[in-house]
Amino acid sequence: MKSATSTEPDTLPKGFAGWFAGLGRWHRLFLAFAAGALMTAGHPPIGLPWVMFVALPLLVMLVAHAPTGRAAAWIGWGAGFGYFTTGLHWIGHAFLVDPDRFAWLMPLGVLFLPAGLALFWMLGFWAARRLWPRSILAAAGILAIAWTLVEFARGHVLTGFPWALPGYVWVDTPAMQAAAVVGPYGLTALTLWLCALPGVALMGRSRWVAGAAIAAGAGIWLAGELRLPDIAQWSDDSPTLRLVQPNAPQHLKWKSGYYEAFYQRALDSTSAPPTGDMGPVDIVIWPESVINLIPEDQPEVVAQISEAAGDAVVLAGVTHGARGTERMHWTNAFLPILPDGALGVRYDKHHLVPFGEYLPFEGVLSALGLRQFAIQGGFHRGVGPRTIKIDGVPSYSALICYEAIFPHEVVGDERPEWLVQPTNDAWFGSYAGPQQHYAQAKFRAVEQGLPLVRAANTGISAVVDAYGREVVSIKMHNYSYIDTKLPNALLPTPYSRLKSVALLLVIAIIAISCVIMSKMRS
Repeated sequence: MKSATSTEPDTLPKGFAGWFAGLGRWHRLFLAFAAGALMTAGHPPIGLPWVMFVALPLLVMLVAHAPTGRAAAWIGWGAGFGYFTTGLHWIGHAFLVDPDRFAWLMPLGVLFLPAGLALFWMLGFWAARRLWPRSILAAAGILAIAWTLVEFARGHVLTGFPWALPGYVWVDTPAMQAAAVVGPYGLTALTLWLCALPGVALMGRSRWVAGAAIAAGAGIWLAGELRLPDIAQWSDDSPTLRLVQPNAPQHLKWKSGYYEAFYQRALDSTSAPPTGDMGPVDIVIWPESVINLIPEDQPEVVAQISEAAGDAVVLAGVTHGARGTERMHWTNAFLPILPDGALGVRYDKHHLVPFGEYLPFEGVLSALGLRQFAIQGGFHRGVGPRTIKIDGVPSYSALICYEAIFPHEVVGDERPEWLVQPTNDAWFGSYAGPQQHYAQAKFRAVEQGLPLVRAANTGISAVVDAYGREVVSIKMHNYSYIDTKLPNALLPTPYSRLKSVALLLVIAIIAISCVIMSKMRS
């Protein structure tokens, strides 16, 4: 009689099947946690995507031999908890910027948030186990589909948090170029499927399937290599950009004496003579929230910035204040300051950070003593992504800090000529958080076929071409500035046209492959 817990006993060696089937509840949970933690090593700063070929087959086998759907769900939760606790540990740094007020909330970020995010994986693994086919080769595809769909949900539910999608492990590799066609969720689906299949197939002695999966992955890699030109390209009339990195530590940034010094750093960097052979600077870019600015009350500050820039336009990240009827109206803004001292079209951040820039369910949570990290009362939202046009500046779409992690909120109705990301990663230390944030911003460039310019308070400031390749950068915790040309945009990518339809096409390909493998096994 065939084992009820083994999906394909005819092709799996008895040693493998028996070992996985004999695992107890806590052993399964521990192995799932370890596999999830191992997946984190695929992301920056470690950056070893090949760990996916170990972690993913292990998770497929654990689910295949889970006795019930409930057991499979706990495997998914354990894997998610391992993945998110190790991958998002940097969030804890934000609670230590002002420890007297916020350190007691640290468990919310470093334990409760990962536990909550892991519930998405729990649902995906449960659903996959409920649909589990007899062929474990097809089952790997079913798990990839269900897993990707809950990752898509993670990026949208309750404003979304699509940080560290599994597909991001391919940053800075040729496989990253696939995001121009299938997007980040499509690349995630292909990663979860093609990285699981070789190990599962070899355990099941299906060498041709392992070979086919490896060949498909190699094809994606080769296509990416062929897509890349040798060097970044720009036109003779491309504007010269200056990225300003004042390097203001978050715990000192707003303190009297320090605030003025950091502002002076930004002014000095803006007024410095051009470097290299790039010619006069056309556009100066400041990072997120360099200063608090109420233009109607501080015309002298606007004049100072304009004078420092000379003939250049300054795109400044500011905490913008406007007087309302009852209280000051604050926005996290990206404000153009023109050479004549006039103000251009302001962009206000629309996707605010929960608990950081506003307090969800404010009436209830504020009564419990909770408050947001940012300005008292929180920020007001902007109207959403849009293309901004200013004389002398190529049209752009601004992604203020956190907004760059949302692939579906990059551009509005009209395609811009470049993307610009003012950010302040000083909240998240100097290790994994800023590096992962930068990696995700590179994907936005590839997906849209647009260059991306990133000005970060403490780093990493960089210019990325439309293929996601770094052109120039300023290392973390350096007070510096750098001049460079704006790389050219590409024609609209397939993903920028198809959007979520690209994911549906990938899912259809995986589903058809699952049907074929199931029929071949039967």
